[in-house]
Amino acid sequence: MDGQTAAQHRPDAQETGRVTSEPGARRALALLLSLNLLCYLDRYILAAVEPQIRAAFFAANDPDAMAKTGLLATAFLVSYMVLAPLFGWLADRFSRWVIIAFGVAVWSLATLGSGWATTFGLLVLARIFVGAGEAAYAPASPAILSDLFSKEKRGIVLAWFYAAIPVGSALGYMFGGAMAAWQGWRAPFHYAAVPGLILAGLCLLCKDRKPSSGAERRHATLADYLGLARIPSFVFNAGAQTAMTFAIGGMSFWAPAYFHGTRGQPNLAQINLIFGGITAVAGLTATLFGGWLGDRLARKLPGAYFLVSGSGMLVAFPCTLAMLFAPFPMAWVFCFLAIFFLFMNTGPANTAIANVTSPRLRSTAFAVNIFVIHALGDAISPPVIGAIADRSSLTAGFVVVSLAMLVAGLLWLLGARFLHRDEERLELRREPG
Repeated sequence: MDGQTAAQHRPDAQETGRVTSEPGARRALALLLSLNLLCYLDRYILAAVEPQIRAAFFAANDPDAMAKTGLLATAFLVSYMVLAPLFGWLADRFSRWVIIAFGVAVWSLATLGSGWATTFGLLVLARIFVGAGEAAYAPASPAILSDLFSKEKRGIVLAWFYAAIPVGSALGYMFGGAMAAWQGWRAPFHYAAVPGLILAGLCLLCKDRKPSSGAERRHATLADYLGLARIPSFVFNAGAQTAMTFAIGGMSFWAPAYFHGTRGQPNLAQINLIFGGITAVAGLTATLFGGWLGDRLARKLPGAYFLVSGSGMLVAFPCTLAMLFAPFPMAWVFCFLAIFFLFMNTGPANTAIANVTSPRLRSTAFAVNIFVIHALGDAISPPVIGAIADRSSLTAGFVVVSLAMLVAGLLWLLGARFLHRDEERLELRREPG
């Protein structure tokens, strides 16, 4: 991400050993962190109110009702992943802040439209536009932060940025559940749209970082994009994040319905409150701890970012299985542990993307990663779990998708031996700006 600064950018300070950050970097981090919180709040309101939406649009005896509501997640993710590479390409060429402002405004208006939808088809259309807006925001944001902070600070900075994922998701569950219980399932969509429109206006006040030595940065070419496939650590990272996203994306969409219907917890609003609180605390602490640990170990241990990510996933898998079969309240304890270890990779894995790609290619690299992990990940798993649940149970669906956690952990551990080498190759061919 480019950011607010009137000073010229020094590539030696950005990509070498000095721990520096650009003027205005913390303000940019605060704004982008707020946007990321809102982004995930808007996403997970849908999961919190899915049972009410299903009851509103489908007959109680519809055998495919859960598979159909699972398509709401798929509709969002298809537009998100398809458009992300386009906006990543634009963000490497034009003002990233203007693109972000446009995306935030679009997704906020589409969130408002989700609450106004009078048919299931209109609700699907609204979620498609939510995905389109987030596709404009997502690739540019981590690229701005990667440009504003030095390599040594990136892990913890991106960990703070991505800490918005569990916290924003938790707020989506809690806010969505509480507002739906009070004013109906449409109300949380209406209220959530307002802060997004305000933050979109603030983005227009931000300025992109100027290139060094007064020269325009050379734009990435098609060969550069294809070259991402020749960076082994990038390929392993994308594969691991895809497997992780397949598991966590599907399970997080169905979590309220699972605890309410399959596990027999009676109060849906209370479930959203408890699960949201667990997600916020476990996810926040794990994301920050993973970012800190990755940065600390990376000083002495090659491939540390992948080792932290992979180890967390391998521990998360048995915790998830224990959550599915343990009685309450012990199931909530294992739920906390599973979420904690699932989120340990967030900072390290995304830092690794920034550390092996040049500044002029970073928005596109993040966009390509977004496309891959969602096309093969959580664009598939919610309807898969729903289809399994229609014919068996949500527990069976969760067991099936949780196996992807093992795949993710192994891919990160296998890719660790390539990470340091790819970082060194980037240093050798480092370019200005």
